[in-house]
Amino acid sequence: MKTKLFIAMAVCAITILLMSAMPGGNGVISKEGAFTVVNTTTLAQDVKGYNSSTPLKIYISKGKIEKIEALQNQETPRYFAKVKKQLLPRWNGMTVKAAKSAKVDAVTGATMSSNAVIENVKRGLDYYQKHK
Repeated sequence: MKTKLFIAMAVCAITILLMSAMPGGNGVISKEGAFTVVNTTTLAQDVKGYNSSTPLKIYISKGKIEKIEALQNQETPRYFAKVKKQLLPRWNGMTVKAAKSAKVDAVTGATMSSNAVIENVKRGLDYYQKHK
């Protein structure tokens, strides 16, 4: 009985280790249909906008950014709406390589939130290139 319990626990431990070692095993990279999606929630939790972190989902297909979505955050809705409308689409259609080196300016009136989003994109794309 103790042997079976030990074996079951060992199998569970090995499974957990293997899943965490795999790309996406930590929830950063996943697949949604034809897209590879990078979630920056854990990658950039130390990157703060005006009020909070600004996690994103970066949708990539065939080496190009299709879209970037803002995830739930505590930024001021009125100002973050500007970021979502004016900043997030700037990377659409770019290759990952081009997007990493693109000089993207902050949105006037939402500079801290914009800078946090820009850093999230950089970290997400770096992670994607290392773990795709």
